[in-house]
Amino acid sequence: MKRILIIGATSAIATACARLWVEQGSEFFLVARNSGKLAQVAADLTARGAKTVTVHCMDATDFAAHGAMLESCIAAMQQIDIALIAHGTLPDQKACEQDVSVALAELNNNGTSVIGLLSLLANQFEIQRCGTLAVISSVAGDRGRPSNYLYGTAKAAVSTFCEGLRARMFKVGVHVITIKPGFVDTPMTQGLSLPAALLATPERVAALIIKGVEKRADTLYVPGFWRLILLIIKIIPSAIFKRLSL
Repeated sequence: MKRILIIGATSAIATACARLWVEQGSEFFLVARNSGKLAQVAADLTARGAKTVTVHCMDATDFAAHGAMLESCIAAMQQIDIALIAHGTLPDQKACEQDVSVALAELNNNGTSVIGLLSLLANQFEIQRCGTLAVISSVAGDRGRPSNYLYGTAKAAVSTFCEGLRARMFKVGVHVITIKPGFVDTPMTQGLSLPAALLATPERVAALIIKGVEKRADTLYVPGFWRLILLIIKIIPSAIFKRLSL
């Protein structure tokens, strides 16, 4: 039985992952800021056969609340086998350009809060000397594109942090996996004009995440074709790249 902490548990990807983990007889500690949606996810997992589902309402940007959340999680499960960090928002790039307070709030939600949680969790996992830290970053962090460079900046920070953390935690038997989804059909992307051929369902992404966690992958592009797409994007010379509308 796996003991799983999910932060951002009401996101479409996180919920899809939890539903797959239920089939493995897992125990859950779910964290999200919307108590109503959190209760719905917990009820869904219980109906699917989860024996123990504990919920904790918390805004991930409330750094002062992180410690109490972790204490409650350890009290409920004694140990964490997998921690999935899945919270975040998709900011309006234009709004971020016009209002620095919006930009900083989005950086905090998508970047700094993730790093804060990882810093706290890493110390717990170092005590355990086992387990997996699974972090949802994004392909957007691989190169700053004009259409979403604020979001990309936050995710680049998360990915770089995870790379260093992975090397640190490897030495104590803990694995860190950086998950980089491309376009996913979720409420966060509704209303965006996205190419259908590149749009994945949360269920497909979740299945790939579960497999990647089991195989102890370091960096997981989901779906896998995004690795090639980003490889091409990253090798475009800057003189050309700055003229593109990406």
